[in-house]
Amino acid sequence: MSHHPSRLRLDSQALISNWRWLSAQSGNAACGAAVKADGYGLGVREVVSSLAGAGCRDFYVATWREAEALGAVAQGASLSVLHGLAAEDLPQALASPARPVLNTPRQVRMWHEQAKGRPCDVMIDTGINRLGLSPADVAAGLLDGLRIETVMSHLACADEDHALNERQLRLFEEIAQAVPARRRSLANSAGICLGTRYTFDLTRPGLALYGGLPRPEAHGWIRPVVRVEAQIVQRRRAEAGEGVGYNATFVAGAPTELAILNIGYADGYVRAFSGGVGQARVGDTLLPVCGRVSMDLTAVDVSAAPQVQEGDWLELEYDLAAAAGRSRLSQYELLTLLGSRHERRWD
Repeated sequence: MSHHPSRLRLDSQALISNWRWLSAQSGNAACGAAVKADGYGLGVREVVSSLAGAGCRDFYVATWREAEALGAVAQGASLSVLHGLAAEDLPQALASPARPVLNTPRQVRMWHEQAKGRPCDVMIDTGINRLGLSPADVAAGLLDGLRIETVMSHLACADEDHALNERQLRLFEEIAQAVPARRRSLANSAGICLGTRYTFDLTRPGLALYGGLPRPEAHGWIRPVVRVEAQIVQRRRAEAGEGVGYNATFVAGAPTELAILNIGYADGYVRAFSGGVGQARVGDTLLPVCGRVSMDLTAVDVSAAPQVQEGDWLELEYDLAAAAGRSRLSQYELLTLLGSRHERRWD
């Protein structure tokens, strides 16, 4: 097997701990898991296997291709496809145990005509103006005759104290009463933190499962799941006045010891970490990124860690909330941008 010069160290016990905390915060509601985007970049098969072993029974992917990628891992659990279905998806959808989340009148008509009473989920738009049927669609009887497992909506601003949260909650309560579904679902990770008024019968956390902090209420409870590590390709020294990296955006003010790491923006370690925004860690010592992050390589000032050598591994500082604040990227981006070149090691 070929060598990977960068790796993700993934903590399955932290993942399970996060789900259990979110489940407890969900009150009497079942707690599912959003595992779209390859388990938020961490590896969907391993994520589902760990969470199913801990008792999770409801999983959500975005597309039928993602559902297919799970294979038999989710067998025996409930799997829903959040984007519903296009006409091209019908053969796979009709052959799959997964359910479409119907979002448009066209999707509803296709499923009603082709699925012959098979169950589905339904998304109602209560204010995010992204995916979902309108309240008027429901009032007009569009859903009549469907066998609906879960009626759901999605909060637009749950990570903030925003007036839209309460408006969406009240509208969803009103609409859900008119939909003959077995379960109701509104809350994502941040919505769970808003309290049990938002949790209904089923919650659908994503970000917080993987170590992200959706709201301050989760601080101290959510554990980091991913650590990013890269191997040193070369140790070198930049003399005073010499530039480092493309366009010489860093110029050494004094002789500077550098480690060139085998990681770059093609691996999801993005250019936003350039110029000292990003940091590597040796024990308790933080080492700044020097110059620009390039496609495959990143330079780090290791003057404060003279013991590190070519071939050693350094951990990149990747606390999601802190890294999001420094880079001005969202925690979601920081997770899902992690590329396919990393070795993924589950502990």
